Amino acid sequence: MTEDSFANNASRNTSPLKFFLLVFALSLPFWLAGTLTSFQLLPALPISALAFLCPVTAATIFAYREHRFGGVKKLLGRVFDFTRIKAKIWYGPIILLMPCIMVLSYGVIRLTGVPLPVPPFSVETTLALFVAFFIGALGEELGWSGYAIDPLQARFGALWGALFLGMVWAVWHVIPLLEAHRSLMFIAWWSLGTVAARVIIVWLYNNTGRSVFVAALFHAMINLTWQEFPINGSYYDPRITGVITAIVAVVVVIVWGPRTLARYSNSSTAWTAQGPNVSHP
Repeated sequence: MTEDSFANNASRNTSPLKFFLLVFALSLPFWLAGTLTSFQLLPALPISALAFLCPVTAATIFAYREHRFGGVKKLLGRVFDFTRIKAKIWYGPIILLMPCIMVLSYGVIRLTGVPLPVPPFSVETTLALFVAFFIGALGEELGWSGYAIDPLQARFGALWGALFLGMVWAVWHVIPLLEAHRSLMFIAWWSLGTVAARVIIVWLYNNTGRSVFVAALFHAMINLTWQEFPINGSYYDPRITGVITAIVAVVVVIVWGPRTLARYSNSSTAWTAQGPNVSHP
């Protein structure tokens, strides 16, 4: 099975709704564990965060069901599909956009009169956190980006597909956020930033040859910059970061267009009525 045929078959045959339902069902034991223990993996990160295993598990089950072992191999082979990134300039926003958003958030919070401490920085700690968050992001993005987003884009367009997936992604986090003792107001503003972040992820994904590696890398940067915000994210304000992230997403939609969130001259992805057609081997 070629990459083109696999992608087109995925768009026609996959069922995002059934995939989402299975992800939520698989997450139930993790959410239950989070309610039964106060143990945290990191500050404000309850044990239910281990549900990052659920999207990749659900995607693997459906890939096998639809394409047997060939589908599973294609899915898991996208873990390090960075060869799809033809224009290396995209590494700029992939790596630097979230740090810039967080630095701007820090500055805005300071302007509101909140006394923020200087963020502590350790190379060793940052690298360890990055590795942990990247592994977690791969577990999620092999499902969200590797399985669900292509059929959503083929059916509804890139923007609406991203918004729908972003809302599912936000709802999936509600129980862990409650277990981390976040208020409903916090969750509402956090959800705004999360949906906007999904639009940005899909934009990066589409412009880098549909690279799951790219989606996971940006996802990891979201979590890393949150945890590095002083102190362990305790001063993080989702109202400010959410609005800034949403503004960035709006600019992306205006500049690149809602239908594809991509300029074909910079992307190896072209969309047809049937789904994505990938030009690279």
